[in-house]
Amino acid sequence: MPRYPSRSSLPSSSSFGFSPLSTALKALIGVNVLMFLATWLMPSLQLQLGLVPMWVVQKKYVWQLVTYMFIHAGMFHILFNMLALWMFGAELERIWGTRFFLKFYFVTGIGAGCLTVLASLLPFGPLQQLYASDVVGASGAVYGLLLAYALYFPDRTIYYIVFPMPARIFVLIVGAIAFFSSMSESGGVANATRLGGLLIAYVYLTSLRKGPRIQLNPWAEVKYRWVKWRLASARKKFDVYSGGRGDDWNRRIH
Repeated sequence: MPRYPSRSSLPSSSSFGFSPLSTALKALIGVNVLMFLATWLMPSLQLQLGLVPMWVVQKKYVWQLVTYMFIHAGMFHILFNMLALWMFGAELERIWGTRFFLKFYFVTGIGAGCLTVLASLLPFGPLQQLYASDVVGASGAVYGLLLAYALYFPDRTIYYIVFPMPARIFVLIVGAIAFFSSMSESGGVANATRLGGLLIAYVYLTSLRKGPRIQLNPWAEVKYRWVKWRLASARKKFDVYSGGRGDDWNRRIH
């Protein structure tokens, strides 16, 4: 099980950046880079290792639910995913521990692949294009990390293009973009998997029997914010005075 810190034990910094690479992150990034080079030298590998829902259903190529996470379609594709994995994954691994971090990464990535296959079977035009598509990339797992990061550090400042915003708002925006893009003919292939990563991550984190002390339930989060606001309002009604005699307790309110 992961190590769940309390809110007070989490770092209070209002922004995030690059943390040192752990052995697990080096391994994940290294495998992705090696597979990118392999598919560049042998393009036919992408079709065999990428996720083709039709082949998973008809030919039982179930390994594609795992291997597609390590295949990327281009330089910018792998660069964005690996930078996001580094930026968001490093601190989550430090909090959770390597074992749970890797488990979460593969659960969200494989789960996003499974949802993509299921979505391709639905009788909706934009989603039916998924059935014969070759889906590649670590986006499902990376978007799962985005959601986890926003749940643990909702007030951290993230720059989306040039606009600063809290992490929770950032994830809402990218989630909305993934959802509406998955309904279009042009962006449905990639974004359906990203949306799947967000959904799997949320369900997985909120369904743990020994849930985290950080509230992941939306209603519990609302109650936490309300209590925090009430406490802050109550503090404003009192003044704190310094000085005075040690036994003059009437002059000092804490």
